[in-house]
Amino acid sequence: MLIEKLSNNLDAKNYLKKLGVDGSGIKILSSKMKHHLIFIKDLPVGGANILKQDALSIGADLAVPRGTILALNPFVDCLLIATSKHLEILSKKELAQPFGLKDLALKLQEFIKIKKPNSVDIMGIINANDDSFYSGSRFKDSGAVERIVEMVEDGATIIDIGGVSSRPNAPVVTPKEELERVKPILDVIKSENLYDKVKFSIDSYEPSVISYALESGFNIVNDITGLENDEVIKLCASYDATAVIMHMQGTPQTMQNDPQYSNIVDEIYNFLKARKDRAISFGVKDIVLDVGIGFGKSLDDNLRLIKNLENFLTLESPLLVGVSRKSMIDKIHKSNVDERLAGTLTLHLEAVKNGASILRVHDVREHIQVLKVQSALNNLY
Repeated sequence: MLIEKLSNNLDAKNYLKKLGVDGSGIKILSSKMKHHLIFIKDLPVGGANILKQDALSIGADLAVPRGTILALNPFVDCLLIATSKHLEILSKKELAQPFGLKDLALKLQEFIKIKKPNSVDIMGIINANDDSFYSGSRFKDSGAVERIVEMVEDGATIIDIGGVSSRPNAPVVTPKEELERVKPILDVIKSENLYDKVKFSIDSYEPSVISYALESGFNIVNDITGLENDEVIKLCASYDATAVIMHMQGTPQTMQNDPQYSNIVDEIYNFLKARKDRAISFGVKDIVLDVGIGFGKSLDDNLRLIKNLENFLTLESPLLVGVSRKSMIDKIHKSNVDERLAGTLTLHLEAVKNGASILRVHDVREHIQVLKVQSALNNLY
């Protein structure tokens, strides 16, 4: 007899299938193999006592503050500890309960439906300017095309091209100058018919630049303002382009001036939901969401967003994350921009683990390698 402890990160459904479990059994057992930790803030104390008893009755649990049973405080913060099967049962039980438990039940139903992506797209970065924070991403004309071809050969499935730096305190650039920077690259891409090799994204929020890119054959608009301009939304709709909606507090010139949030995950969730709903109302069909790592966030904010990225999967859009060589890594371990690849890979792997399906990167080959190694580990039974 062999007894072996397995990793909690294994693919439950595939493992059960390999064991020879029948289809119905796989569905039931896999829901019992995944555990969830769900934080509930300001739950009415009456609801907390009901939820505690309901959770215990099915084998789950609810961590509550001391004195909750005596209702010493009108509202309490709780931690629900449950399997997917427990969430399924509780989401039905609490629908008929008072004290805010109906709202909780509806949210649990959203969590149950979450599906993490099966694959990851690598978006390579090309900057057509002289002041992006990482000089290794700056290219012009034929040099940019050579780098694009190299990135595609390394495994990139999307190339993101921008003419304006969005680093903190970056100088403001006119739409005319921005277009002059990217136009030569866009023209060569079109003449070389590189659209057959990879998808192209324009990193801009200026309608004139976006219009030229879409007319040239680009099919993704990466807007750091989160589609703030209705003209950009209309362009995405009329060209049937994918819209990347990113969150940023303030502007590149002001975003790192002591950014503050009452609840970082909740505020950005509501922002992205509202912007997505608005884009859909204009006729945009394909939407990607980006929580905006480094755009008006503290180090703790950035880490919290990556760690809790799974919350945003309930918005039912692919999630893009871009941490590549950013200064948050320097704040964790002193390093200049050329020394941040290891930190980048660590953060991006965590983002993928928590639901990201697109990574915006400077180093394509290294990301492809680390994702393949991680995939080999995940598929080992």
